[in-house]
Amino acid sequence: MALDTRVLQADEWDVWYDHLELAFGGVPESPEERTLYRSLTELDRSLGVWDGGTCVGSAGAFSFRLSVPGGAVVPAAGVTMVGVAPTHRRRGVLTSMMRRQLDDVRAAGEPVAVLTASEPEIYGRFGYGTASYDLVVDIDTTRVRLDVPPGADAVRLRLVDPLKALDDCERVYAALVAGRPGMPARQPGWERQGLLDPESHREGASPLKCVVAEDADGVVVGYARYRVRPDWEPSGSDGKVLVGEVDAVDPAAYAALWRYLFEIDLTWHVRAYRRPVDDPLLHLVNDVRRIRARQRDALHLRVVDLPGALEARGYGAAVDVVLEVEDAFCPWNAGRWRLTAGADGSGVRCVRTQDAAELELSVRELGSAYLGGVTLASLAGAGRVRELRPGALREASRAFAGDVAPWLPHNF
Repeated sequence: MALDTRVLQADEWDVWYDHLELAFGGVPESPEERTLYRSLTELDRSLGVWDGGTCVGSAGAFSFRLSVPGGAVVPAAGVTMVGVAPTHRRRGVLTSMMRRQLDDVRAAGEPVAVLTASEPEIYGRFGYGTASYDLVVDIDTTRVRLDVPPGADAVRLRLVDPLKALDDCERVYAALVAGRPGMPARQPGWERQGLLDPESHREGASPLKCVVAEDADGVVVGYARYRVRPDWEPSGSDGKVLVGEVDAVDPAAYAALWRYLFEIDLTWHVRAYRRPVDDPLLHLVNDVRRIRARQRDALHLRVVDLPGALEARGYGAAVDVVLEVEDAFCPWNAGRWRLTAGADGSGVRCVRTQDAAELELSVRELGSAYLGGVTLASLAGAGRVRELRPGALREASRAFAGDVAPWLPHNF
């Protein structure tokens, strides 16, 4: 029987999501999670592959707006819920879904698509490059202290109900988006993801807690969401603080929040998830060697409309370079493109050209470099970018590089 690929209907969602859970190991999600993701699913952007009445493939996309270097927020397809039934491997199911999805993204006018990968090697062949990384940080607070900046002692901290503080926390988050590439500007409904608190998320810890930082006028300028996991040894307490989010609009509030987390009674360890690789926390601690930080890939980015994507972002230096781009899966991107921008990043243009190529790379490398966190020079060092005009690599690499590391603060 031929497989049927079609846009998801509302009455098919439960079967479709059951398939997705099976594809990711078969452990059911909590009712709380399932309800949230059902409400966030965009049916017209969700594909199901059916073998008779059985769902054997799934892929979806969220309509995101993503911050890019220069402060702009651009439309992006947040690719999600991708899975193939184990009975239907090696039959082209994933390739057919990726083909249709990228065609739809292009038709929707979104210059880039992004995803988080369960297995990164899967998506490289469809043109996705690793564009941002994050850190998981473990800190023994008996051996590490913080050197806080001036003003931290004046910050007022309040322990609040996470739901009641939601609007204030979202205002803080929204104020940070333009300054950090890779952050999604949260669309309606996504603010609830940070409040998910099923037992399966707690790792034996407390329900979700929230502390807010206020300035002298009582305005919330930062927040942290965390859980506490009590533990005891013969020598006494050995509790752990599990940190989900810490955001603040100024250094004093940021440091005050971290100091609070370091000093919670009966705890001696802090574990923080999904932190930026250039987190200011690394410069607040008195001994960085006492921090155990593990880096992992985070956001994978695919350039869908090459000129649209390159013209949407800013550049840190003047650039005038001809790129020879290979893109077998989306051939409309392939060929030679002249990228130009002024010294202040203005006047950005990306147009087709017949001029001689000066840098050769695939669309995957372009995706990795797009948010400014992976340099073209480092990719060239791995043999993935080839310089054809002396000096072109240095010029382009400086222009693409960002002031801060890109960061995806939450999953999707």
